[in-house]
Amino acid sequence: MTLYTISNIIHITSGVLLQGNSDATIQYLLTDSRRLIHPSATLFVSLTGKGRSGLDYLLTCYHSGVRNFLVSEKNESLFAAMPEANIIWVEHSLTALQELSANHRAQFSLPVIGITGSNGKTIIKEWLFQLLHANFQIVRSPKSYNSQIGVPLSVWQINPAHNLAIFEAGISEVGEMIQLEKIIHPNIGILSHMGDAHASGFTSFSQKLQEKLLLFRESEVLIYATQNSKVIDEVNRFKKICNNTLVLFSVGKNNDDDVQILAHETDASTTILKIRANDSISDFRLPFTDAASVENALICIATLIYLNKTTSFIQTGLNELKPLEMRLELKQGNHQCILINDSYSNDLDSLQIALDFLSHQASHFNKTIVLSDFADVGLSDKNEFYAGIAQLLHQKGVQRIIGVGPELLSHAKSFKQIPNLLFFESTEKLMHSLAQIVFNQEAILIKGARKFQLEKLLHHLEQKRHETVLEIDLNAIRNNLRKCRELLLPGVKLMAMVKAFGYGSGSYEIAGLLQFEGVDYLAVAYADEGIELRKAGIQLPILVLNPNPSEFEWLIQYHLEPEIYSLQQWKQWESFVQTQSVNNHPIHIKLDTGMHRLGFQPEEFNVWMEAFQKNPCAHIRSVFSHLVASEDENEDSYTKQQGEQFFAMASQLEHTIGYTVIKHLGNSAAIHRHHDLQFDMVRFGIGLYGIGTMPGLQPVATLKTTICQIKHLKKGDTVGYNRKGVLMKDGLVGTVRIGYADGYPRILGNGNGSMWVNGKMAPVIGNVCMDMTMLDLTGINAKEGDEVIVFGAHCPVDQVAQWANTIPYEILAGIAQRVKRIYFES
Repeated sequence: MTLYTISNIIHITSGVLLQGNSDATIQYLLTDSRRLIHPSATLFVSLTGKGRSGLDYLLTCYHSGVRNFLVSEKNESLFAAMPEANIIWVEHSLTALQELSANHRAQFSLPVIGITGSNGKTIIKEWLFQLLHANFQIVRSPKSYNSQIGVPLSVWQINPAHNLAIFEAGISEVGEMIQLEKIIHPNIGILSHMGDAHASGFTSFSQKLQEKLLLFRESEVLIYATQNSKVIDEVNRFKKICNNTLVLFSVGKNNDDDVQILAHETDASTTILKIRANDSISDFRLPFTDAASVENALICIATLIYLNKTTSFIQTGLNELKPLEMRLELKQGNHQCILINDSYSNDLDSLQIALDFLSHQASHFNKTIVLSDFADVGLSDKNEFYAGIAQLLHQKGVQRIIGVGPELLSHAKSFKQIPNLLFFESTEKLMHSLAQIVFNQEAILIKGARKFQLEKLLHHLEQKRHETVLEIDLNAIRNNLRKCRELLLPGVKLMAMVKAFGYGSGSYEIAGLLQFEGVDYLAVAYADEGIELRKAGIQLPILVLNPNPSEFEWLIQYHLEPEIYSLQQWKQWESFVQTQSVNNHPIHIKLDTGMHRLGFQPEEFNVWMEAFQKNPCAHIRSVFSHLVASEDENEDSYTKQQGEQFFAMASQLEHTIGYTVIKHLGNSAAIHRHHDLQFDMVRFGIGLYGIGTMPGLQPVATLKTTICQIKHLKKGDTVGYNRKGVLMKDGLVGTVRIGYADGYPRILGNGNGSMWVNGKMAPVIGNVCMDMTMLDLTGINAKEGDEVIVFGAHCPVDQVAQWANTIPYEILAGIAQRVKRIYFES
């Protein structure tokens, strides 16, 4: 890796040295303090975003050994607390990061492949790596690092040992691609699949495509597919206006395509393509049949043909291609273990991502990692590399390493600071010894290069359960959290609701993510939910909304904060804390401003304040109330009235007790509909899980099951209990593994509900049973074992709730705990 001095960086970024030594050298760039590995050689770039300042993380990095910082804000007292720090000030830290990386890219003359498009960028990048890594030392974007921050961090990885680079670029609005093009500056361009839809950041599909094509304004060649006439028109226009020397290398079914598809045949598991290129015809066999994989593979084939690779070379590589698992999955294992599956790639950046996932999902578990050799490290000093890996694992609190592969075995001494070590030369030898390895109450990260096939281990460790699963998309939770924060006024705190088992999505798994993402408070309905979170290692303040006096002892022991909502309940609390000699435990005062469920009404509130003044045996952390109809514009006048009453009562409380407290009234709907009611904190509940009218929310949960049997039935045959389902014509009926004991409402029987099967809606026929439900599969291409979506992208939970004459809350919260939850992160 090239070394840069602070003086170099100041010159490149037009920065100012606020303090420190201009001769100090750096080798690594860091924007996330949680991913620190080489502190002494790292430049921490302080990025400021909505509601957050990068300065908040400077001291953490400094105390961890970082001495080089690039900032766009000034804080003299903070900098004074970092006397050995070298601090560069720039006007815009993100721009400076991009300038640094663009300058670094300019130092190298290696061929660079740049990929953009709507879909398939990461797949194409990873497949090209698989196809070419035997011939090149390749540097590539980690995972899907294709953003304004991810691209410069990716390009910074280039070092003199590399002789090919593959980077992807993603944009969300006009003006972004120009910056990424300056950084990547690709010689070879690839345009992946472009759908006709346009994203919200663009006025049209054409504008979106024109912006993406700017990545190739100085490229030598553009490889693209010609199945979309709009793409052809825009590519030709781009060549004429922006880069008239650009060579267009097309793949499609047209006679003038450089790579022409002459025939396309599929069987159960493979696709055979007859292709004409360079005046010769070749057959290529692909190990998959779905249209997206075939299209991505065609782009890869065209790229290799452009690079003058032989047919036999290409086919040998295609034989090894597999659809990529683009997500981390959290599953339940045997012996009270949890399993995190990342058994399809292994490089330093993806390891850091997986360890972050491990940290915030398994803070209360002992941590074990099953780790394979790293693919194509390409370093002269592998001792230093594996020593760095050992240091990273130690920093992340890993207590046990099970290493797989000859390189890890030969570098076992590098890991001596980890308490428990096992090394095996191969996966087969690990599997042979698996019965002698004890796993119990631990978090196990399975992280390995694909060739080691560590998924074999996963099958042995995973808890075998019900085939009905609820998949929770943690990226969607992050998105929804971000959309909420974008609407918050400056300084407003965020309380996340994880009551009712996280609206059915799981409690500590979601709470772990929320803690990692820096929310301010959690709220649960009952004390036992809070206790579960504490036992799971959650440290955030937790409000208990409906505490039982018999549980007050547990509230104290587990540092849970009760809601006080009536004079009688206050007297019970007062009596308890006096007998236990407990002082200043935080409590939260609930006001009734119109819900008329729980809370002090004005008259009782005045009596309570008098009682509190006489014996202030608690610290009031917050005062809050509950809006009745914040989502309904017809009730906005009532909502406003509630807000006015709440503010008056809260102000009266603060005046009486003599100190300020957190005031919170706004719920998910109010966060974006009633900005004036955000006060000091908002409560984000069902919106966190993707339900509601807040713009930009993504659904979090997908409920899946499978078909266990299909029957051919005749007209007039009946299905299910009480013969309620009657076939009106000959047809197919499939039984799926979900019933009302799993939370699928019985009211959805007899055609009231439907499920998504292989691209079509299949209505429920007959009564819903306790563990099974029957679907009318007539006209649907289905077989036993096929996946069925109960609710998800194609069958939204809102729709299922409408069919059941209820609300999405009830559907989500009603999913039984016997249904396995799988948490994944793309």
